[in-house]
Amino acid sequence: PSDPEPSVSCSEGVFKCPEDQLPLDYAKIYPDPELEAQVLSLAIRCIHSEEGCRWSGLIKHLQAHLGTCGFNVIPCPNRCSAKLSRRDLPEHVQHGCPKRRVKCEFCASDFTGEAFEGHQGACPQESVYCENKCGARMMRRLLSQHALAECPKRTQPCTYCSKEFVFDTIQNHQYQCPRYPVPCPNQCGTPSIAREDVPTHLKESCNTAMLLCPFKEAGCKHRCPKLAMGRHLEESTKTHLGMVCALVSRQRQEILELRRDVEELSVSSDGILIWKIADYARKLQEAKARSNYEFFSPPFYTHKYGYKLQVSAFLNGNGSGESSHLSVYIRVLPGEYDNLLEWPFSYRVTFSLLDQSDPSLSKPQHITETFHPDPNWKNFQKPGASRSSLDESTLGFGYPKFISHEDIRKRNYVRDNAIFIKASVEIPQKILA
Repeated sequence: PSDPEPSVSCSEGVFKCPEDQLPLDYAKIYPDPELEAQVLSLAIRCIHSEEGCRWSGLIKHLQAHLGTCGFNVIPCPNRCSAKLSRRDLPEHVQHGCPKRRVKCEFCASDFTGEAFEGHQGACPQESVYCENKCGARMMRRLLSQHALAECPKRTQPCTYCSKEFVFDTIQNHQYQCPRYPVPCPNQCGTPSIAREDVPTHLKESCNTAMLLCPFKEAGCKHRCPKLAMGRHLEESTKTHLGMVCALVSRQRQEILELRRDVEELSVSSDGILIWKIADYARKLQEAKARSNYEFFSPPFYTHKYGYKLQVSAFLNGNGSGESSHLSVYIRVLPGEYDNLLEWPFSYRVTFSLLDQSDPSLSKPQHITETFHPDPNWKNFQKPGASRSSLDESTLGFGYPKFISHEDIRKRNYVRDNAIFIKASVEIPQKILA
C-alpha cells in the first residue's frame, strides 16, 4: 500500500505489526509499488451499491467515480449544515435549503429561503380577496383600509342603538330601529323622540295628546288635550264629587252583597252545628255583669237549600235559669230558600253540651236534650225578610235551665277555658231528595 503508516502501531518508540502485534524494525518498512499497482487494479463495485448504484470498476477509479456518484453524500454548497446524496441536492438547493436565495414574485424582494417562509402570506403587494367575501380583490396593503371604510359587507354599529349590523343592511335596520329619532306624530314641537318612546310620550308628555278625564272610573267621559285638562278639572269639581259619591255608594252596596255571599258560603249545611265558646270565664263574668246578656252562634243550614238556624246561649242563665244555669235556645233566621220550604219548621232538634273528657280514660257524658218544635211558636213560622238575629221578637225556643253552674264544674264540660255546644236537626230523607 502507498500509505501504510496508520496500520502500524507505535508505543514508546517501538512499532508493532497490526496483524500479530509483533515488534517491527522501522528501517525494514518500505513501500511496495508493485503490490500497490496490483491492489489498485482489482475490480470492485461502488461502496453505494446496496443503495442502488450500479457502477463497478477498478479500485484506482473509485475516487473519481465518487466525485460524480449520485448516491454519494456531500455537504450543501450553501453551507446550511445539511448533508445529503448528490442526486437529492438539486431539489434541496432549489426548494428546501434555508440558505437558498428566493425572490418574491409580488414585490420582487430577495430573501433567504428561511426568511421567505415568513414573508409568504404577508407580502403587502400580493393580490388577495376581501375576507368579508364581498368579491373585491386588491393588494394586501390596501385590505385594512377597504375593510374599515369601503367594504359593503363590513360590520358597523348602529348610530342609535349600538347593535352591530352588516353595512349594506344598516339602512334597512333604521326603518325599524327602536332608538331611531322620529318627530312627534301630533307635531307638538318636541325635536326628536326615540321610536320606542313615542307611545310613552303621547301618553305622558305630549301637550297635544288627547286624554281621558282622570275621573273616568267615576263616570266622566270628557276627553281633551293635556293642556286643557287642568281647566276641565277646575270647572267640573262639583260634578266629579257627585260622581265619586255615587261610585262609593255603589261600591258599598257591592261590598255588602259580597260579604253576605261570603257569609252564606261559610255557613254549614249538614244540619249540625258545633259551637265553641272560647274565653268562657271572662264571658261568664260579662254575662253576670249584664243581665240577660245573650251570645249568638254562627248560623247553619239544616241541609243544602234548607232552613237557616241559629243557636244562642245565656252563660249566666235566662228566665227561670237566671244566675244559676246555662240557658240554650234555637231560632229560625231568614234564609235564602225559605220560599221553597214547608212552614212552620217542624223537625226535631237536639242540644248537647259536650263532655271534653279523654274518651280513653272515661266514657264522655254529654248533656243532651231533644224537642219537637211547637208549630204555634212564633219563631218557627216563616220569618219575615226584616227579621235579624238580634230582633227581640225572634226569641228562640229552648231550655232556660239546660245545665246548672254546679253541674258544669263536675266534669270536663269546661276545658282549656272553652265549652262546646252542639245542635243537630233530624231531617227526613224525602226532604233531602
